[in-house]
Amino acid sequence: MAVPLLKDHSLFRSRDLDEARERVAAVFCPHRLETLGKSSLFDARHNHLPGQRLSINYIEYGARTLIAPGELGGFYLLQIPLEGGAEITHGLTTYQSTPQRAAILNPHLPTRMTWAEGTRQVLVQVSRKAMQDHVTALLGGPSDRALTFDGPLDLATGPGAALRRLVMWLVAEADAGHSPIGQGLMSRQIESTLMSGLLEARHDHQALLSRLRAAPRPRHLRLAENFIEAHLDQPITLEDIARAAGISPRALQLSFRDHRGTTPLGFWREARLDRAHADLMAAAPGTRVTDIALRWGFSHFGRFSELYRLRYGLSPRDTLKSAP
Repeated sequence: MAVPLLKDHSLFRSRDLDEARERVAAVFCPHRLETLGKSSLFDARHNHLPGQRLSINYIEYGARTLIAPGELGGFYLLQIPLEGGAEITHGLTTYQSTPQRAAILNPHLPTRMTWAEGTRQVLVQVSRKAMQDHVTALLGGPSDRALTFDGPLDLATGPGAALRRLVMWLVAEADAGHSPIGQGLMSRQIESTLMSGLLEARHDHQALLSRLRAAPRPRHLRLAENFIEAHLDQPITLEDIARAAGISPRALQLSFRDHRGTTPLGFWREARLDRAHADLMAAAPGTRVTDIALRWGFSHFGRFSELYRLRYGLSPRDTLKSAP
């Protein structure tokens, strides 16, 4: 029998259908919950790890189960099947969710699901307001419509596979006693990374975000980015970058926020991670992770490993092992 995930964050376990419905609704939203087939197999479990803007959940029902919440209202929901799967009807679309295809549910479209017998899922619940705020920051202003995801997310390749690895690493960290979300700046960074990962899926804001990324940069932003690229292997400060760009540190921060959705030093860190990733992918036999980390200015190896895993979904050591 599979070991439940998030075992130290148990919310409830019950064979009573009414209790399960009420307890799950307290975290998510009111919904219809019925067993289909052998009700004797019903054995509900919900483990729940809350964060500041999102939560990570593990749910199983045992029996084949109908779940019909209608509109979720206040949150987006990513459902990653570990075993089994579900038939999802979301808005006008119907598809199968499997361990290779996650479901992304929008808060403003009606939902009806049938979970297969024995289905086990990890669910990431993201506050609707938090996701809207995240998109607003990337766009530099509010959108004129609700962010709407389209259909299932491929978990076998590309961004979906990276997002799954990130979610499962966060679950593993929690099960190891190191809760990755909750309080503090690191938690907010992780939550923002998860929301950015979700935005790699198909949605109706893709074209707009792509145009903004490709838009011409103001001269001071080009100067700042050129300075950063030329000093990736050197310690620099916000004031150094602002001086090279010819504007104040505050104006520089606003420019990076509006055009890049990050800070100047965040841009510098991500660029160094990209270089470290490229070096790890092309490393010769005998190369050590610490050598590459130091080359790109990461002297705190534990922190480097955490940032790297958040960005790429696997550890620096695992990337090094896969190098040709």
